[in-house]
This record gives sequence, C-alpha cells and structure tokens, in this order.
Amino acid sequence: MTGPRTTVGVGVTTGVSAAEVLAAVDAVLPAPEGPVRLATLDVRAAEPGVREAAARRGWLLTGHPAAALAAVPVPTPSARVAAAVGTASVAEAAALLGGGRLVVSKRVHGRVTVAVAVTTDVHDVDLRHHGDAEVAPGLVDLAVNVRADALPAWLRAVLVDALDASAAYPDPRPARAAVAAAHHRDPAEVLLTAGAAETFTLVARALRPRRAVVVHPSFTEPEAALRAAGHPVERLLLTGPGYRLDPAAVPADADLVVVGNPTNPTSVLHPAADLAALTRPGRVLLVDEAFADTVPGEPESLAGRADLPGLLVVRSLTKTWGLAGLRVGYALGPADLVAALAAQQPHWPVSTPALAALAACTIPAARAEAEEVAHRLTEHRAALVAALPAGVHVVAEPRSSFLLLRVPGGARVRQRLRDRGWAVRRGDTFPGLTSDHLRVAVRDPETSRAFASALAETLDPIDTTEEVR
Repeated sequence: MTGPRTTVGVGVTTGVSAAEVLAAVDAVLPAPEGPVRLATLDVRAAEPGVREAAARRGWLLTGHPAAALAAVPVPTPSARVAAAVGTASVAEAAALLGGGRLVVSKRVHGRVTVAVAVTTDVHDVDLRHHGDAEVAPGLVDLAVNVRADALPAWLRAVLVDALDASAAYPDPRPARAAVAAAHHRDPAEVLLTAGAAETFTLVARALRPRRAVVVHPSFTEPEAALRAAGHPVERLLLTGPGYRLDPAAVPADADLVVVGNPTNPTSVLHPAADLAALTRPGRVLLVDEAFADTVPGEPESLAGRADLPGLLVVRSLTKTWGLAGLRVGYALGPADLVAALAAQQPHWPVSTPALAALAACTIPAARAEAEEVAHRLTEHRAALVAALPAGVHVVAEPRSSFLLLRVPGGARVRQRLRDRGWAVRRGDTFPGLTSDHLRVAVRDPETSRAFASALAETLDPIDTTEEVR
C-alpha cells in the first residue's frame, strides 16, 4: 500500500482520558490523506485513555522505548521533558521516528501534547508481501529463506511412500508422538499445523487479547492474522544497529506478545533468558522459532520449556528441509492452549505427506543431519559476509540463514539486481525498515561470490544523494 501516512505523536500524563486525547489531536490534525497512526512512549501506550482513543478511530497505536525516542532530533526540545522521561519531546520524537516531515510541531492542550508528521510515497505496509513475490523464472532466488538444494534421498523416499498411503485419511498420532519425543514434551502439548504460519491464524481466532504487542521488524504474518480477525495490534519497533529486544520495553499489561527468534528479517538471535522473562500468568508469549534449527545447537530455543506459563513456540520444517510447498509445521505450548487452537482447525488439517515428513524429520538421525546443515550454513554465511562489496552494511549480528543488508539506493539496487538475474527480498514491507534494507538468503560460497560481484556492479553507477528518504 503506497501513499501518504500520518503519524500523530502524543505525550500524555497519567490518567488522561480518550476524550482529552482526541480533542487535542482534532485541534491540530490536518485532514489526513492516508492511514493514521498514534505514537507515544511505550509506558504511555498502556494508558487506557490512549488505547481507547486509538480504538475509537481505528488508528494503529505504537509505543516506543524512551531510548529510541531520545535518538530522534526534535525541533523544539524541552530540558524538563528530557529529565523526566529521557527524550526532549515525546510528541515530536514519536511523530518523526517513522520518518517523514513534521507538519505540526508540538502543541500543548491541557494534559496532552501533540505533534504531527507526514510521510509520502511509503509502504505502510503490505503485511502480506513475502519473499516468494520477488521470485520469477530466470532469477537466482536469494529472496526466499528456504533450502535451495535437492531433498535428501531418504526424505524423498518418505514422501513417495506417503503418497502411496494417501488414499486413507491422515493419522496424526505418529507425527505428534515424534515431535513430542524430539522436544521432551507431552503429546498433548503438540499442535500439528499446515505450515508454521497456520498457528498465527489459529491464535487470532482462538484468543481475545486485550493488548496484543508484536515486536518488529519481524515476520509480518502474525500481525496480519491478528488484524484480519479484528484485533487491535501495537507494534514495538526495535532499532539499529543491534535490533535487540529489551524485555523492559514490553508493556507489563500486554496479554499477547509475539516475537521471532531468530528474527526474520534481521537474523538476530535473542537470549532465551530474555524471552523467558516475558512469560507470566495471563499472558501468551508466542515465540516464532521457524529458523531455530538454522543455528547450531539451537542454544536459545525455548521449545523444551514446558514450565513457562503461556509460552507458545512455533516451529517449521520448511526452512532446513526445503518443504515450503508441503506446509509442515507445529507449535508447542500448554495443553489447554493447544486444545483451544486445535478447536479452530478443520478435520484432518495436515496431509498424510506432511505428517510423514514431520515424523521423519524429527527422529534423532534427521535432527543430527539438520545440525550438520546448520554448521555448514554458518560457514556459508561467513563466506557471504566476506564477499560483500564496500558500501554495503550488514545489519546487526546475523545468526540464521539470511542477512539483512543496508544498501544506499536500495530500491534501485534491487531492481538492477533483478536486471542481472538476482532476486532479493525488499525490506520496506517490514515495519521499522526502509527501502534501503534488503534481505539476502545464504547460499553456497560460489553463489554468494557471484551475487556479491553483481551487487558491486549495481552500486557504482548510483548517485545515492538522489535517494528519497
């Protein structure tokens, strides 16, 4: 979705009402031409009056950590505000954090301070855009984070045998038992799904969150599913250079929190202890571990933690084994939560071939092979990083099967790469990223060197001063 976007930054005091917030905003807000978002300090986003104001107008509400707001230059700073909350103007910094031009500097209306910024020609954002949309015949695919080489012979044989058995209705019990054994869980704590992404839709259907928070930049399907089900969503935007999650930045009263680990597209691996600290009674913590098996030893996985209240871990077999078209995934969580999600599924939601793959890929021998693949991937990722040309910045510390790059003139670089036969994933459809961000899948060193050479050729002719920001 392209066009103008209006961000209304607000600073409020404790106990402010929705009527006060809306009166202050209406006093200064120009007639918006596009979507409107309300942005403030993360602790103020928890104020019932702020949340109600956003809900009444159907605006996206975003809470930012004080450290992120403090990094934004503002035209009318206040030493008093800086001393109180750590940023010189909550309203102006929150309005400007997503980019754009300040059209209304801060205005004080009673207990509410308002500032307005407008961003034009932006993607805000197509949550349903994924890497497969970048791929076309004749292009080398670095846009999709799925194993690119042929299936192992043993897995191909399993799938062929499963096709021969497909006249009967699917029997999920062997696959559920295999997954449970792999993670030392009770089978009642295992939900088998038609791809990991199905879990996000089931969560959106089964739960009624009062305050859902999605940590971004990250895989966009969880937010898309929640919004499609009518749930308001708050975004917690992590910032560079590290894109690390501070557990203290998550609102204490959030009853649904979604985070990826490793995170797509930043390739950041968050400490398991930090994520475990987010669990509590009355909250569902959904950790998307679709890429966990791309990290040798899975050191930060929470898949085996049955002791953490409300923890729901989502896993996928499609990345390491190259089974995206088969739709193979599962989730691990408390038995009552798993039962509630399963109640939203139709009968026989997972096909016989997918169940066969689940059973086969979770036995010890297959998991040992996946570990070898993860170690090889680490070497291949290092080769890709070493081959990248000057002027291309690797964002954060990559730990998974892809890199997030920041490239001056990224939109034109991506098109010029396509002209040279390479598909990479655009970054500006991830909340918090820009057109200068490109996600690149890790392939074998020979392919990576060829890509790096093509990338270098795209950089030389570009005058980055022309790039619109």
